[in-house]
Amino acid sequence: MDATADELAGVVDLFGGLTRAELERALSEAAYRADGQSVDEDALEAAIEDALASFALVRYARHGIEDADEPLLVAGPTAFPSVPEHAEDVPHILDVDRRRLDREALGETAREQFREALEEALPDDSSGDVSEERLRRLLDVSYDIEAWAPVELDEERRRLEDALE
Repeated sequence: MDATADELAGVVDLFGGLTRAELERALSEAAYRADGQSVDEDALEAAIEDALASFALVRYARHGIEDADEPLLVAGPTAFPSVPEHAEDVPHILDVDRRRLDREALGETAREQFREALEEALPDDSSGDVSEERLRRLLDVSYDIEAWAPVELDEERRRLEDALE
């Protein structure tokens, strides 16, 4: 079973958020229900990394919560969550309660992850190399994040616009 970023977001959204291991179990259950298929570990890892890079998923650390050693993956600002076929019953199969997320803390997490992506995308003084496509994509994502969470990214957007000029 190969899941798209939106399908990954759909599965984690069923629970509010899932750890990486829980997401893998949920997808394994869905794949098994779909005629005994299995999940390709490498493909899943690549799909999760792509979803994180595109902000379809956001990695959310749960500070101060008991048994919160591993961060949650939550549906991000660019996702259009869709539940993959055969995954609709996964919440009844897994022993995972729906999680309530602190939107402000989640917004701050997304802002920090956005700033990291911005720093990686902006040229350093020595090379001047920049991917205009990546900068334009981040500019779009900045608006998505602001609509999704109570944060403002005006300063980051100015930096992007300056780099695009």
